[in-house]
Amino acid sequence: MSTQSPEPVRFDTKIAVLLRADLEPWQRLNVTAFLVSGLGAELPEVIGEPYEDADGVPYLPMFRQPVLVFEGTKETLTTAHGRALSRALPRAVFTSDLFTTGHDRDNRAAVRAVPTAELDLVGLAVYGPRNAVDKVLKGARMHP
Repeated sequence: MSTQSPEPVRFDTKIAVLLRADLEPWQRLNVTAFLVSGLGAELPEVIGEPYEDADGVPYLPMFRQPVLVFEGTKETLTTAHGRALSRALPRAVFTSDLFTTGHDRDNRAAVRAVPTAELDLVGLAVYGPRNAVDKVLKGARMHP
């Protein structure tokens, strides 16, 4: 019997979140949670199987692969957003305006009210082939 752990799974795709570096800690957590919820809702292939503990208590399924979190400047976010759009990658955005809204309808209205080039992005989630996501995130650094 081998005591070695199995080889780690290497995914062909990547789930990544890019946050603006000047966010407060609570904002980073909130933005990340909102952004990844969009990916899970729209892309069923990123969701794994439901969980169950040893007593048979069921739990909701989660992403089947890690979510990598990066940070960058406002300019890095704007550039990454443009790259995600040009590559037609699935994406979710969080703008600074969403910190002042209280629910989904107002969130969507706040984003809809601003032209693409003028969005004040504080977060971006993107999913796709690993190399394409890496190109989108060029210039960003891993979140500390």
